[in-house]
Amino acid sequence: MINPNELAQKTHDELAKMATDVNAEIRDLRFKVATRQHAKVRSLRHAKRDLARIMTGLNAKKSTS
Repeated sequence: MINPNELAQKTHDELAKMATDVNAEIRDLRFKVATRQHAKVRSLRHAKRDLARIMTGLNAKKSTS
């Protein structure tokens, strides 16, 4: 789980890199869950929420710039 206070301190480029990494993680988890290689479906939900938090931080930084 990503701490919102950490996100506020990161730059736009760092947030974009984090978003790319979490997107790749979601893609991998989605395939693992579909092929039943990964039993913890909840981790996919947490990754999606983390991505939403990161994207919210990105949009907030973009609107203030």
